[in-house]
Amino acid sequence: MTESVPVRCPACRREHLYAAPSFPCVCGAPVAPPLDRRGTATAVTHRSWAEDWIRLRCGSCGRLDEWPHPELGCPCGTVLRIAVTERADVTEGTEVPEVTEVTEVTEARKGAVPRAAAAPETTAARPKPRRPFQPVTIRTARDAVTAAAVYLRWLGYQDIRRADQRPPTGIGIAARGLVAQVDPTVRPASLRDVECLWLTAMTESADCAYFSLAGYATDARTRADALGVPLFVLDLTGTPQPVNSPADELDGTGA
Repeated sequence: MTESVPVRCPACRREHLYAAPSFPCVCGAPVAPPLDRRGTATAVTHRSWAEDWIRLRCGSCGRLDEWPHPELGCPCGTVLRIAVTERADVTEGTEVPEVTEVTEVTEARKGAVPRAAAAPETTAARPKPRRPFQPVTIRTARDAVTAAAVYLRWLGYQDIRRADQRPPTGIGIAARGLVAQVDPTVRPASLRDVECLWLTAMTESADCAYFSLAGYATDARTRADALGVPLFVLDLTGTPQPVNSPADELDGTGA
């Protein structure tokens, strides 16, 4: 269980007891930001990607990713950004050491022939099965973006960040080789929304995916099928549901 820390609102001086939520890493292990018991919470007056997200390393597999900065809503209406320790921010570019396969270590102990000297295998290696997806409950527009980012990370995409180009509607996020759009409104995504996302992906030589809370207009779904754009609907549990064939394929095979 994550340790709770006292947090005082700088606006009304009310004190709260806060425990940081944990999010699932690709390996399935929970990742939670280390809270600074001596730090002071600050009021959120504006939003920026650099302040809303922090880089954390999974303690189980060593994977480095971006995760939502812990926040708390005070009854007075102030949104508090919770202080974290310096261990939460890791210098970019740090290499994650490779983990030796357990089977290789076992063979070495038994005196078996190393893999490099063994005869080549005739069958293709099977991809490692993914762990069950652990969704993030959606209560706000920011939760919808977080849910989409966690899902893309589960699929195997890396370096998830805010997209360089802002979409006409919704919020754009990007990963290595992918541009995605998250629409947290109650309006179904339109034909223009899908086409704009596809054009943005084409200019960046990347794949794309669309996440919507309210679904899609009929012509938008037809156009997405023709362009090969994966469409997902986000339910309030935070689980993306594929709604066309490209999305089914992406959900099944991953990045």
